[in-house]
Amino acid sequence: MEKIMFPTFDLLGKTIPTYALMSLIGIFVCGIYICKKAKQKGYDENNFIIILLLSSIGVFFGGHILYAITRFDLIIKLFSNWNTYVHSFWDFIECAKLICGGSVFYGGLIGGMIVGFIYCKKKHYNLSDYSDIIAPGIPLFHFFGRIGCFLGGCCYGIESSFGFTVHNNQLLPSVNDVQRFPVQLLESLLNLILFFILAYLLKKELLKGKLFATYLLSYSVIRFFDEFLRGDTYRGFLLGLSTSQIISIFIFVCSIIYLIYQGKKNNTHRKTHL
Repeated sequence: MEKIMFPTFDLLGKTIPTYALMSLIGIFVCGIYICKKAKQKGYDENNFIIILLLSSIGVFFGGHILYAITRFDLIIKLFSNWNTYVHSFWDFIECAKLICGGSVFYGGLIGGMIVGFIYCKKKHYNLSDYSDIIAPGIPLFHFFGRIGCFLGGCCYGIESSFGFTVHNNQLLPSVNDVQRFPVQLLESLLNLILFFILAYLLKKELLKGKLFATYLLSYSVIRFFDEFLRGDTYRGFLLGLSTSQIISIFIFVCSIIYLIYQGKKNNTHRKTHL
């Protein structure tokens, strides 16, 4: 299957990045869903709008910071040639942009979680109820984001007999004329399925207080295995695993521990009220 790159398009004389547009659509749809569910549950949707806006700041910085960490070799190079950059500020800026120019989903997720957690604690919100409502919105947003990745050409898949062949990827010329598995679309589909599952659990009030951990557990499994289908190798590797796979293992373990703890806590609570 042939695929023509669609990283940008022109609108009213402006060049619009397709990935950015899909991300904005994802944020908009995710926000509508979360606010609607918050209102149905009897919460002030304005509280959730503020949480989402503040968390987006954490998402932005967290994603770029983790991306920079995966480019550690360039960080070493930057400071190894510090004397050169001291005399050329703009060279330093260009190098810094190269290091921090991309974004990693897990970094954004962790950054958003930290900011959202701090704000909810400061406002004394019920963290379990709020996180339950927010949980389905994350894979819903990610569904649109991964479509943006596919259109933009990033996060591409391994060479495969099934997939798409790109011809004009100017950002990553090495990808051109090689048929690759559409891993971005696979992850997008799995995120959409995960959204519907979490939305159903929220609607039926199942796994109350555990939906966010359920999301983290589920996505960590998805991400760990679809990383084997990724063809881009600049994300950092350790012991044969990518940065995202290592983070997936950590999140998976933490989610399991949290769910077991909450299960025991609920059982103890029920026994004391018998």
